[in-house]
Amino acid sequence: MVLTDTAIRSAKPREKPYKMGDSGGLFLLVQPSGGRLWRFKYRVDGREKKLAIGTYPDVTLAEARRKRDEARQQLAEGRDPSMEKRRRQARAAVDSGNTFALIAREYVDKCCRDGRRPWAPATKAKNEYLLDQLYPMIGTLPVGDIEPVDVLAAVRRIEAKGNLETARRALQIAGSVCRYAIATARLGSDPTRDLRGALAAPAVQHRASIIEPVRVGELMRAIEGYEGHVHTKVALTLLPHVFVRPGELRQAEWQEFDLEAAVWMIPAERTKMRKPHAVPLSKQSLALIEQVRALTSRITGYVFPSIRTTARPMSENTLNAALRRLGYSKDEVTSHGFRSTASTLLNESGRWSADAIERALAHGHEDKVRGIYHRGEHWQERVAMAQWWSDHLDKLRDGAEVLPFPGRQAG
Repeated sequence: MVLTDTAIRSAKPREKPYKMGDSGGLFLLVQPSGGRLWRFKYRVDGREKKLAIGTYPDVTLAEARRKRDEARQQLAEGRDPSMEKRRRQARAAVDSGNTFALIAREYVDKCCRDGRRPWAPATKAKNEYLLDQLYPMIGTLPVGDIEPVDVLAAVRRIEAKGNLETARRALQIAGSVCRYAIATARLGSDPTRDLRGALAAPAVQHRASIIEPVRVGELMRAIEGYEGHVHTKVALTLLPHVFVRPGELRQAEWQEFDLEAAVWMIPAERTKMRKPHAVPLSKQSLALIEQVRALTSRITGYVFPSIRTTARPMSENTLNAALRRLGYSKDEVTSHGFRSTASTLLNESGRWSADAIERALAHGHEDKVRGIYHRGEHWQERVAMAQWWSDHLDKLRDGAEVLPFPGRQAG
């Protein structure tokens, strides 16, 4: 005899629990307290087992029968319904702690602790900014539930604001997070994989630089006449001589300098390639650093601190703002552009090997043999090149006659 809702509602509790059978192994267990519990009885490998389906009336008779039928289908496929239920519960528990935002934060933390190439603070901040743009759309979604269309909607929301490069980078970091989730067994496939070409490509933007010797001389004279804060002036003067990345100079600390040996050792955690980078210091560079040291009683902390507090380095925009104050637009020159200036003119001089120039620019190279060579013979070449380059900048600044380098057409 099958159950009816009327029979279930009419059932009275007894001193001991009792069963009200339906069909196909489904029954209702009536408790002395009055509770009514749905159970499905079945056998696996000759053993009787029971699957809890829920309580009545939260789970209706029709719904209980549907769940019984699902369990019977699992049995027909050789699966144990109780094991399947435990797997679902386990996945739900995992998913609640595996949202995209939680995994993204875990990934960021992992990248910052990476012993081989840990993220620098600036890299961490940039990627956290990109992830913050994605969180409103996919941050709370379990990573296993995220579909390509979800990620596409999130990055197109950024793209719609005209931020094409930010959208592209956001898609890249989303892919990195998803691949990390795959590597940690929380995701089956990368939903960003098939989104290549879905976004509009941003226009390629090269950091503006001045590479004509006469104009380089004009720029050096303009910097010499800068009337802003003294730390800004010295940093802006020093940057063309050492041609490091602006962030590496802004965050330089006194402990990194050996002035007697004329070497500045930038630690790995502050370089783009995550490798220590030694910078030979010319006489001009040493004089500029000594000028800064004469301005402070401190021999620790930042060489170029923020104007507001010595606890922080000079701000990211300070050097570019100084160039704007000198009358140079962002389309003419940027603080990063001094690297292009040095690379172009050093190569065109014909005096220095390409390997030495690349090493001076801290460009990575995968060839281990060449890496050993760089640390050996190239150091002496780089020392000589650093002094020649500073002397050349001084000559350009002083308006010396500019002769064309080999390979450059005069005109």
